[in-house]
Amino acid sequence: MYPSAGISSRIQHEREQAQGMGSQQQAVLFLGQDFQALRQQCLENGTLFEDPCFPAEPHSLGFKELAPHSSKTRGVEWVRPTELTDNPQFILGGATRTDICQGALGDCWLLAAIASLTLQDKLLHRVVPHGQSFQEDYAGIFHFQFWQFGEVNGSYEALSGGSTTEGFEDFTGGVSEMYELKKAPRDLHRIISKALERGSLLGCSIDITSAFDMEAVTFKKLVKGHAYSVTGLKQVDYRGRMERLIRIRNPWGQVEWTGAWSDNSSEWESIDPADREDMHSRMEDGEFWMAFDEFKRQFSRLEICNLTPDALSDDSMSFWNTIKFHGTWRRGSTAGGCRNNPNTFWINPQYKITLLEEDDDPEDDEVACSLLVALMQKDRRRYRKQGQDMHTIGFAVYESKITLLRRIYDRGMTRWLCSLLVALMQKDRRRYRKQGQDMHTIGKEADFVLRVFTEKQSDTQEMDDDVTFNIEEEEEISEEDIDDSFRTMFAQLSGEDMEISVRELRTILNRVVSKHRDLKTDGFSMESCRGMISLMDKDGSARLGIVEFQILWNKIRKWLGIFRQYDLDKSGAMSSYEMRMAMENAGFMLNNKLTQVLVARYADNETIDFDNFVCCLVKLEAMYKAFRELDRDGTGVAELNLTEWLYMSMCG
Repeated sequence: MYPSAGISSRIQHEREQAQGMGSQQQAVLFLGQDFQALRQQCLENGTLFEDPCFPAEPHSLGFKELAPHSSKTRGVEWVRPTELTDNPQFILGGATRTDICQGALGDCWLLAAIASLTLQDKLLHRVVPHGQSFQEDYAGIFHFQFWQFGEVNGSYEALSGGSTTEGFEDFTGGVSEMYELKKAPRDLHRIISKALERGSLLGCSIDITSAFDMEAVTFKKLVKGHAYSVTGLKQVDYRGRMERLIRIRNPWGQVEWTGAWSDNSSEWESIDPADREDMHSRMEDGEFWMAFDEFKRQFSRLEICNLTPDALSDDSMSFWNTIKFHGTWRRGSTAGGCRNNPNTFWINPQYKITLLEEDDDPEDDEVACSLLVALMQKDRRRYRKQGQDMHTIGFAVYESKITLLRRIYDRGMTRWLCSLLVALMQKDRRRYRKQGQDMHTIGKEADFVLRVFTEKQSDTQEMDDDVTFNIEEEEEISEEDIDDSFRTMFAQLSGEDMEISVRELRTILNRVVSKHRDLKTDGFSMESCRGMISLMDKDGSARLGIVEFQILWNKIRKWLGIFRQYDLDKSGAMSSYEMRMAMENAGFMLNNKLTQVLVARYADNETIDFDNFVCCLVKLEAMYKAFRELDRDGTGVAELNLTEWLYMSMCG
């Protein structure tokens, strides 16, 4: 087996990511389309752009309610803005929230996020780059930039259904949190204060109980089902006690709160005039103050989108430290399911976080290290056409202590920690917050992005084994060491030439395994037997003499014992996770990626029979020995020219 184009391209992709590909400065082109080149080509040809990747055809609208020939798409015409009006405008007088209007498609989540972008010009122009209009260099093409692992694609109908936080993440690359204010954490004010310091996007809303509630105005002029922004937090001395106030903004620019601490309320007369002047002078139209406790009573939900440093303004005083991991759940190797599946839970991707410093909280006596973890599955919207949607995913956070490790061992677990994420704590008292759903379903395949935000520096790394081989040195055997019974058997099997060919080896092995009724096997192939002879052949004859056959025979007997030991349910075949443990027992410590490759090659419906198990071990040992010979200096690095690479990959 030699690396496929898919594996090669994955390795290349990982190298590009390490070099900054995918950042705002080196954005990944969608399907290779370069906006500047395409626009210039249209301008030179005097044509208007037509997108071959998203053509003006019925199937681009959708796949179900908006499918071709559906009632909602019947009579649809595709026209350009210049055909709708003589003087179309892209953005006129700056973008504002009221520019955004929802139609019949259920994409209010996306439009609410777009509207919120207008509150921060820098964020808006990350998504909508400058220099685009219908007047200057118009060529029928516009471009936008989305965070690459939250891109929205497939068709217009793929936009139906979602959350505002999902839109925030797509546009900014940030990580969102949501708090139910009726169950708010004790330190919610601290969380909000930190978020405002970091330039995060904060929104709040009041739940509706029916469609009639939508945008209904309460007695004190708050709008239900409406998205507000949180813009400030301050403590004032009010009648001899400290009162915590929060500033809210209604993006409509009108309909403001009329309760306590509203613009003209009497409470302002009882605080320091300097504080009153400062707090009123910084307010915009539509902004108002209210008591923090009242805020928690009146509003239902708070959403925070934490931004990465590159999305913040240059003068930001504070920001999260961020680390990002790309991973996969693959059936048979890393899709271990939730804790309800104790036999496979340990094979899920795992990460260790060491929190090195405590937060800066001079007003808080509690020692804390803020940690925010976000898990996102990639590209699920594009599968909606096939009737698929988001998988149920999640993660577990554990504090790593000796007692926890001991408890896991006592339960009969392997040396792996039973978690998707391990938080290694350095202080006695820590604090973490997590965003996630129920645990991942076993056997479901998906790609994911895991991001870790910490207030202070941390040491975060994926927990995976290094690829190491611990193969016992083969015992020196001479013909004199071989007993008479084996000589007799070999003579009967090898024929007159006293050597075993590929075909003879296949006959021998299949005859032997057929007698073991407890083993599932579909027989050894000519290819697998050729690999065994290649591993053992010392003189290049493509045949095995009696000593070479004795060594191979000993290996197969040893591997048979390992196979039976790790066939835990005695089914005659091993599951993929049993195979990984068996490989380790045989001397091959593998990491997740290599395990994925081997499972894809040697497993059938996630099970490995005996002949495939032996073939896999033969291949690993052969490749290891070939590498060891090429690593002449013992540095762990081998250099090959093209001829050597082809020889090793084709003959190995």
